[in-house]
Amino acid sequence: MENNKLAVVAFGGNALLRGDQKGTIEEQESNVYDTCTNLVNLIKQGYDIIIGHGNGPQVGNVLLQHEAGQKMYGIPKMPMDICVAETQGAIGLMIEQQLKNVLAKHGIERNIVTIVTEVIVDKNDPAFQAPAKPVGPFYSKKEADDLTEKNGWVFKEDPRGRGWRRVVASPKPVKVNNREVIENLAREGNIVITVGGGGIPAYMNDKGETVGIDAVIDKDLASAHLAGNIKADEFYILTDVPQVYINFNKPDQKALGQVKASEIKGYLDEGHFTEGSMAPKVRAGLHFIEKGGKECIITMADKLSDEKAGTAIQKN
Repeated sequence: MENNKLAVVAFGGNALLRGDQKGTIEEQESNVYDTCTNLVNLIKQGYDIIIGHGNGPQVGNVLLQHEAGQKMYGIPKMPMDICVAETQGAIGLMIEQQLKNVLAKHGIERNIVTIVTEVIVDKNDPAFQAPAKPVGPFYSKKEADDLTEKNGWVFKEDPRGRGWRRVVASPKPVKVNNREVIENLAREGNIVITVGGGGIPAYMNDKGETVGIDAVIDKDLASAHLAGNIKADEFYILTDVPQVYINFNKPDQKALGQVKASEIKGYLDEGHFTEGSMAPKVRAGLHFIEKGGKECIITMADKLSDEKAGTAIQKN
């Protein structure tokens, strides 16, 4: 077994679906191919790779499909954890196929495996009383109000002004199931796709049984939790901006390059990063560092080839 460095890479939502797209399979496969192309540099450097990914738009669409199927045809709609599992498998397939195509183009042979992954949470997590995780498409204020009245859903306005999105509970991950298997596969040189959409949410009941629960776990935090527990060397969070900024979209906006964990935590505590956007990514980076990780890099996928790109959160 080679002693390669191990990197966990969390794909952002734009790796799969852009805000102005409908979500056709052609659009998503093209986006995934472009994102996977940017992983080639890491693979050529000899990194072993684990990929986590989001599913916010996709799981929201699946929920709408289930709602429509029940209304029109009486097909029983499935709970959130089953919808997460559906999207985890589908997106894993897309990443697996497109990454194979990218590697073939570069003459690289690596096995790629997708693991449908359950993540255990605490059913008493306070997040269940304060939904905050965006899922599904953007709506106008009127559309959001109508859906709230009809379905009892909770909506929040997008901090970047793109509309209103449904929000659901996002509890913290407690345990990633099969993490030993995931680590062993990766350290043997296989590229592993896991914790899709943050993982399929479940909890342990009083009988020690595993039970699904309605939630969407933050994919960056789940990926960070996995990365920390398997002692990954580096953790990458791919998003749609090149760096983390303080005073974002203000005249005194400032990009952060290399930054100590204590410094960026101070900015987080001061409210520089918005929920549903950069705040969860910064928390995930800090979580990885607190778990003993060496460096978390937050950047755009197409900046991965630049060693100085992005915001690098480092130990104090």
